[in-house]
Amino acid sequence: MHRAASADDPHALIVAGPTASGKSALALALAERLNGTVINADAMQCYRELRILTARPTPEDEARVPHALYGARAAADPGSAAWWRDAALAAMAEARCAGRLPILTGGTGLYFTSLTEGIAAIPDPGPQAREEARRLLKEIGPAALHTRLADADPETGARLRPSDSQRIARAWELWRGTGRGLAFWQSQATVPAPWRFSAVLLDPPRADLRAAIASRAAAMLRGGAIEEVRALLALDPDPALPLMRAHGVPELSAYLRGEVTLEEAGRRIELVTGQYTKRQATWFRHHVLAAPPHAHTIHARMSDGEQFSERNNPQLWEFIRSLT
Repeated sequence: MHRAASADDPHALIVAGPTASGKSALALALAERLNGTVINADAMQCYRELRILTARPTPEDEARVPHALYGARAAADPGSAAWWRDAALAAMAEARCAGRLPILTGGTGLYFTSLTEGIAAIPDPGPQAREEARRLLKEIGPAALHTRLADADPETGARLRPSDSQRIARAWELWRGTGRGLAFWQSQATVPAPWRFSAVLLDPPRADLRAAIASRAAAMLRGGAIEEVRALLALDPDPALPLMRAHGVPELSAYLRGEVTLEEAGRRIELVTGQYTKRQATWFRHHVLAAPPHAHTIHARMSDGEQFSERNNPQLWEFIRSLT
């Protein structure tokens, strides 16, 4: 659906949707039914330190079918869309060699785009530019660095929010290290992955999603999320690392510093997660991933443990049968 795919290209299935919509549960159910391998396409679930707070599959779920790219990196070793694409393609090829269907699931739209539409080859800006970006971020803050970036590279600056510290630092180091802005590098020719992609998109009602977010946040707080964040902070991580922006890390860090109550931290986690799911839902709803006939949208949330059978989900299984 995203390229002039050949019938001879290998096939992969995408399960996408906003946080707390039930993607992992659905991907697991499909993998068991279709002899699949579940491949992570969520940026935060790539890191090993926060299994609970990033809602990674449990060890029990991972034992039911093969899983790949969950907890694959340390927080101090930040990944990228380019890294994920290479790693995902390797995992997809391994699954195919084992006679299994690659099932990619997650909420990071850029990761899916890197496969279905390709990704520009962005050069390494080098350690000097990287160190300068981190130093400036610490000394003057993201808003002031964003102003400098907008002066030097207006096109990229216009795309980024002044509060998005990680992307601002990345754009600054790229401009300083290569003499070209991020917008320039992203405009270069890209090549889609040589696969045929189909997608199942979860798009549940907002009320259901809000209830699921609240339930998940409460379960995380009861289940060890505070201890996870405490252990992460004990590593004295660079504040610019991607995992430091994971939903719950800033909020629980504030709680551990005594700045807010646990109740307030939980409320903030629900709020920022809900805001993020609105952006996710809009992105997926309007992306080519959701375009028929190679996609099927489910306007409901899948609960953990729910079985998506042919009886209670006939349209889904009709779609699945059409792919074979």
